[in-house]
Amino acid sequence: MIVPVILAGGSGTRLWPLSRTAFPKQFFALSGQLTMLQQTCDRLQGMQFHKPMVICNEEHRFLVAEQMRQLGSSADILLEPAGRNTAPAIALAAQHASAKASGIDQAVLLVLAADHVIEDTAAFQAAVQRLLPEVCDGKFGTLGIVPTEPATGYGYIKPASSGSDIQQVAEFVEKPDAQTACQYIEDGYFWNSGMFMVCADRYLEELNRYRPDITQACNAAMADVSHDMDFIRVDKAAFEACPDESIDYAVMEPLCAAGDSVVMTALDAGWSDVGSWSALWEISDKDVDGNAVTGAGETVLKDTSGSYVYSQDRLVTTLGVDDLVVIDTPDALLVASKDKVQDVKSIVAEIKASGRSEHHQHRKVYRPWGKYDSIDNGERYQVKRITVNPGAKLSLQMHHHRAEHWIVVSGTAKVTNGDQTFLVGENESTFIPIGVTHSLENPGMIPLELIEVQSGSYLGEDDIVRFEDLYGRN
Repeated sequence: MIVPVILAGGSGTRLWPLSRTAFPKQFFALSGQLTMLQQTCDRLQGMQFHKPMVICNEEHRFLVAEQMRQLGSSADILLEPAGRNTAPAIALAAQHASAKASGIDQAVLLVLAADHVIEDTAAFQAAVQRLLPEVCDGKFGTLGIVPTEPATGYGYIKPASSGSDIQQVAEFVEKPDAQTACQYIEDGYFWNSGMFMVCADRYLEELNRYRPDITQACNAAMADVSHDMDFIRVDKAAFEACPDESIDYAVMEPLCAAGDSVVMTALDAGWSDVGSWSALWEISDKDVDGNAVTGAGETVLKDTSGSYVYSQDRLVTTLGVDDLVVIDTPDALLVASKDKVQDVKSIVAEIKASGRSEHHQHRKVYRPWGKYDSIDNGERYQVKRITVNPGAKLSLQMHHHRAEHWIVVSGTAKVTNGDQTFLVGENESTFIPIGVTHSLENPGMIPLELIEVQSGSYLGEDDIVRFEDLYGRN
């Protein structure tokens, strides 16, 4: 059985301010109607696959579950207690897949990134089918991207031969400088896509051979697995003790050096890892002046060319500029030269070091019950617009430092306020004093919209004492 393993733990730093730690790029629809995670799952349609496994961190678990629900699909959602790179993540997936495989079937892992664009799905599926017999025969397979330019932002694969559908891999090489990249193109190298196929047992065997420390840590983490709704949790302390290493360094490079266990098939399918705003500009539809315009907001571009402009919800205008990236979100604006966007991560690092929060989350924050938008705040007050999904319920909770006033804008709220439970309709309100246990529920069939006014000496999100929660949060 082929088990798609979708790695969804990245932070997408170079696509800030749209992509943030709490809501990274794989959960956005950057090229089409589906999010990048949903596109990754959708391009598996029509092939014989087992239920996919999505590996993500704890903070993103409800985003993954909701996006899979929207897609009408199910997945095993395996939670990493901490980021430890691809080699440990795939080890967890291999152990889980092996445990589920029958005595007859062998689990073949198809390792995919959640944040890649592949325009030609048929070519992708054909490449997977070409690799499958080799993988079932014990080889490690990878998809080598046919390069379109001497890019310096990708690693490369050096084939040992040329001219056939399946080629032995001689070497994986790091991201080159411009001169070396040109030489790689002349010598017939391929871009390293980071997509792999391997039998689960073979991966564990070779990982234990070259990196037994990773194997031991992952074995310990999987020895104490718990299941919570759609989520699979491993032992936190054991996994945090695992070394941080990529599959390239841990397994693929040693295997290439040792012999002929790694094979590649070429993929020419409009692939991009969307690793920067310039990369997104390249794959986007453009007007006659070479401008790509996206987002729900309006734009007016005059005497502008070769630019990428994203407006989330308000009017953005440009005049007399070329080759710019303009990304406008409700709480942060990026204006950059298109040839400098690889360095956006340095801005993110500076924001993080300054103690600000814009690197971590948007003004609009998603929760398993819905979302909230922090529309105003001051020294002792904060105003939020809250949306509660039909049938959803916030935790039964209490605050030590703030009071809350709820005003229902649309829908009907079922409110627990101290020892009373009652309904609050449109244009009605209720007041929650400091220290009073309370909860909010949407018993209706339409989204519940309300305005929450907080007041008090401390308004941080960590001033929550939860007594009951449908979603298993502490």
